Amino acid sequence: MAPRNTNLHLVSDSTGETLNSIARAALSRFDDPGVVQHRWFLVRSRMNLDRVIEGIEQEPGPVIFTLVDRSLRHTLEETCGRVGVPFISALDSVMELLQTEIGARATEKRAAQHVMDADYFRRIDAMHYVLSHDDGQGTAGIANADVVLVGVSRSSKTPTCFYLANRGVKAANIPLVPGAPLPPELDNPPCPVVGLTIDPVALLDIRRHRLKIIGAEGVRVGENEYVDPEAVKKEILAGRRLCAARGWPVIDVTRRSIEETAATVMQQVDLWHLKQGRQATAQPLDPATTILGPRR
Repeated sequence: MAPRNTNLHLVSDSTGETLNSIARAALSRFDDPGVVQHRWFLVRSRMNLDRVIEGIEQEPGPVIFTLVDRSLRHTLEETCGRVGVPFISALDSVMELLQTEIGARATEKRAAQHVMDADYFRRIDAMHYVLSHDDGQGTAGIANADVVLVGVSRSSKTPTCFYLANRGVKAANIPLVPGAPLPPELDNPPCPVVGLTIDPVALLDIRRHRLKIIGAEGVRVGENEYVDPEAVKKEILAGRRLCAARGWPVIDVTRRSIEETAATVMQQVDLWHLKQGRQATAQPLDPATTILGPRR
């Protein structure tokens, strides 16, 4: 029997990013949840809340909320009880656990994660960096990168870089083009380099769709190695061999979402820094360093 449709109300006094993530993660566990999401965000006054209450009364269903204001929260909980719908505060259990472990009360401050602090400007800076160092641009700026992604065309380098930038990571990306040399900055990179690869069949589908979008779908396979199956296989194999020869880890993005690819990239970044730290520790100390400073 197919599950019945359910109204799910997400109520937040901020942007709703937390609730969206929770709902998306939870609902992904169901094959066909049949859930209609009602998003009520930036609920910061009684007037805003009255609209939410009206919506819950008209289309009853469970309520998940993140409200800091005690008065608004109390009114919402009373409404849910009166209408007879279940409700839960998304962060209460987490906050109680952390308060117990930290030994301090959390401040009642809405949208605390969305302040314009150093972390916020770090993310903005990372976004500007990605724009300036996308698809092989500005290779001299690799010296300032946190990570460099390399891979054949349409292997999700750019969207992964932008996702990383939203986390404050400066990510450059370099395309691996048959017959084209890599920039000299990658001969001795100052940051981790991670290769992205993809299944040839999946890549062909992506490239053909790309050609269709730009109005070049009529191109013949034999006339364009970009969508020639054998050429694409060789291109991908050459990329993997290059990464192996240089000791760069490779991530297969065929069945990975951008989020999963980015998370795996950051795992490789952490491993690189861990390895660098061990190598630095293993180096014998030069007695002159304490007087003259490290060698340049």
